[in-house]
Amino acid sequence: MANPWARLGRAVLVPLLRSIARPSTRTSGSSRTSTVPDAGRSRGRRTSPQRGAGSTSRSGSHSGPHEVTAAEAAQRGAAYAGDYTGQISPVYSPKPDGRPDPGEVVWAWVPFEEDHSQGKDRPVLVVGRDGGHLLALMLTSKDHTRQGDRDYLDVGTGAWDREGRPSEVKLDRVLRLDEAAVRREGAVLDRGRFDAVTEALTSRR
Repeated sequence: MANPWARLGRAVLVPLLRSIARPSTRTSGSSRTSTVPDAGRSRGRRTSPQRGAGSTSRSGSHSGPHEVTAAEAAQRGAAYAGDYTGQISPVYSPKPDGRPDPGEVVWAWVPFEEDHSQGKDRPVLVVGRDGGHLLALMLTSKDHTRQGDRDYLDVGTGAWDREGRPSEVKLDRVLRLDEAAVRREGAVLDRGRFDAVTEALTSRR
């Protein structure tokens, strides 16, 4: 005759052992599902450099030309206040206040000298103010000084040029620009270079 205590022991121990084994299976399943968020984070890390590259491409040196249609160019040319021909009293006063100030290189649409209905988006050096307008000099990466053109002065490199090319400032034309139309995306020109530009500018007028 079978021992009743043995039957009782089996009846208690077998379910107990099975209940212990079940959590182990759930833990294994849980560990598998936990890899899904990890995979999502991995995908996020892979796409992040693409966003960064796009941002770098757009900002470059955090400045650059904007495309302007012919109609927009004509409208801006009509609104241009005209070149400045008076005396200039340059004051070096760059400030981190979100506004373009003398001593800063910013980007603006500059009308062509011979035809204000056409122009080009380019960096300009702010040298002063005339009432509500900014007085500025056009910058170019073309080499004029090597050809002996005294209307240009070397100012070197700066963050306004995404390719790090040396720039020259055009001294024989002072632009009168509406401050609201200027984009603060350039850089601050150091005091030494600013003084060299303004000295060359005022000696011509």
